[in-house]
Amino acid sequence: MDGTEQKFGLHDSAAHHITRSARLVERRVETVLRRFGLTRVEWCVLVAVVDELKKNPSEIADFIGIDRTATSRALRQLETAGLIEREMGRDDRRTTEVRLTEQGLTKYRAALPMCRDTAQHFHNKLTLDELATLLDLLARLTRDEHP
Repeated sequence: MDGTEQKFGLHDSAAHHITRSARLVERRVETVLRRFGLTRVEWCVLVAVVDELKKNPSEIADFIGIDRTATSRALRQLETAGLIEREMGRDDRRTTEVRLTEQGLTKYRAALPMCRDTAQHFHNKLTLDELATLLDLLARLTRDEHP
């Protein structure tokens, strides 16, 4: 650069800070989940199935915000581990329904307290108002964006 061009200002970029924060949170979550033999995406699938009662892969992918390929890979890994079962849809036989196994529910319940503690670790760095504002701002940034 010859000095006449404006610098990018990496540390002034919201995207940089969002990405850096996401990586930091992901590393911490993945460290916790590794103890349970889960990845972050697999955990998100379990949350979608248990907490949100999502039954088909498309619903799960939309809820998590990942593409269908990543969802299929996570479902396959969870099925191989015996944590979920996939079966033909009851109402529409062209669809697939995902169901948690007893082993999956046990693993979900075991990991849940540590995942909550990990989320709380980051939430505690903000006031309740700051957290609410951050969640609102992040929701606005991601609205109408698709994986």
